[in-house]
Amino acid sequence: MNLPNKLSILRICLIPFAMFFYLADFIPYGIGKLVAIVIFVAAALTDMLDGKIARKHNLVTNLGKFLDPIADKILTAAAFFLILADGTLPAPFGVIIVTIIIAREYMISALRQLAASKGVVLAADKWGKAKTFVQMIALPLCMLLAYVYTCGFAIPAWLVLTLQIVAFSFIGAATLLTIISGVNYLVKNKSCFKDN
Repeated sequence: MNLPNKLSILRICLIPFAMFFYLADFIPYGIGKLVAIVIFVAAALTDMLDGKIARKHNLVTNLGKFLDPIADKILTAAAFFLILADGTLPAPFGVIIVTIIIAREYMISALRQLAASKGVVLAADKWGKAKTFVQMIALPLCMLLAYVYTCGFAIPAWLVLTLQIVAFSFIGAATLLTIISGVNYLVKNKSCFKDN
């Protein structure tokens, strides 16, 4: 097994630890959430590393093509569920946003399977990459917001408000890019829906 695939597996293995520490409210001063943020960022960085290493050293494999998107989807879905469950991403908008994002992932996965059955490989495009990049910024920002809510320290109101605006702006941008990239995939690959 090559290094990029090991990094993808490492990303998957880090997810339960990030979830554990994020939910570990018994750790004082919200330190568990800070640890979860560090783990999440480390896992997100492995996403950039494995792709670069695979392309640079010609280590692209079928296993890697399977593991990399799966690891990304599990990582982002877990983080979205966490910030939704604890109310950091407020309802009902949080529920709508997470539904849109998860639905897009299911849709693209199904489209890739359909394309593969026709011998076509759907590569990630610039919209999909932009969506992932913005999500990887938005999620730790929201996790940091959750830390601010629960740490027990006196955080200035202006700082909390600023963090809310920045975090929710990135979530909004990620949602918009999710919709754009999903529609773009469908339009570009509409030939996959034609019967042979």
